[in-house]
Amino acid sequence: MSRSPTSTWAAVLLVAGGLGLGAWALTRYATPPEGAHVGDRAPDFRVERLLDGDSIGLRTAYAGQVVLVNLWATWCGPCRKEMPSMQAAYHTYEARGFRVAAVSLDEGDAAPVRAFATELGLTFDLLQDRSNRSQEIFQAIGLPHSVLIGRDGRVKWVALGAEEWMSAENRARIEALLDDGE
Repeated sequence: MSRSPTSTWAAVLLVAGGLGLGAWALTRYATPPEGAHVGDRAPDFRVERLLDGDSIGLRTAYAGQVVLVNLWATWCGPCRKEMPSMQAAYHTYEARGFRVAAVSLDEGDAAPVRAFATELGLTFDLLQDRSNRSQEIFQAIGLPHSVLIGRDGRVKWVALGAEEWMSAENRARIEALLDDGE
């Protein structure tokens, strides 16, 4: 049985496409981006500060401070669950140089993010990344995704899922980083 020229070309194109996709995936995911792992230097990417709409570089804005970068969204139930304890940790340690950079991945208008923050009484830094670049940079496969960064600008701890930020374990993590370099 012989194949028609059309089916032969279709098979060749299918194989070539599969090989091309495989090569693309290898080059894209073979080396994790900066800031994806404990010990890496925290990445510097731009986000919008919701307070005034200014665009800031994350690494630059929080240089020399202990910062909890939290990727979240208003539609994320676990994100909503952890926000009160994150606010409590911020309130407890703010005077010692602890910062929270809550990066919303909500697309579109910032009004729902502001309303969410007002509803929960959040006073830490609210940022928005409409491009979701931060999710790619930190290799976040779900939300919430938290990254604790030390005064030296290096990733110290990464958590996927909601955390109780006032738990003994998380308080010890934060306090150890605050004590380092004081």
